Amino acid sequence: MFDLDADDPVAIALTVDVTAAAGAVQVAAVTEAGRQADALLGEPPLPGSVEWHAEEGTGIPLRRERAWQLLQLRIGLGAGMDPLPVLIGLRRHGATWEEIAHAAGVTRQSAHERWAGRVAAVLDREVAGAGA
Repeated sequence: MFDLDADDPVAIALTVDVTAAAGAVQVAAVTEAGRQADALLGEPPLPGSVEWHAEEGTGIPLRRERAWQLLQLRIGLGAGMDPLPVLIGLRRHGATWEEIAHAAGVTRQSAHERWAGRVAAVLDREVAGAGA
């Protein structure tokens, strides 16, 4: 065990609560992944614009959202981020395990085995909480 002076920078580095700092880094990483997904996919049409109205009723905004989330998954996995929040969003928006697997570069079976239980647990809790 270390016997360090409380004023020592090493002691501070080893003992200070980093919860808030880690959360801030996660928020920054998710924000940047979204920015990068927009850069790769192109900015979405603005509500009320001619492009927006042209897409109404075509399902394109929903497909774009799913595509954006698939990009977020690929970017996040490449950066070593926990994919669970993106996976939950993907499943809510109707993404199949086949699409998720393709984005992750694994087989459908592998993606399902790796993540389906965690995703289902969160979604099941949400459904149970909504019914309470």
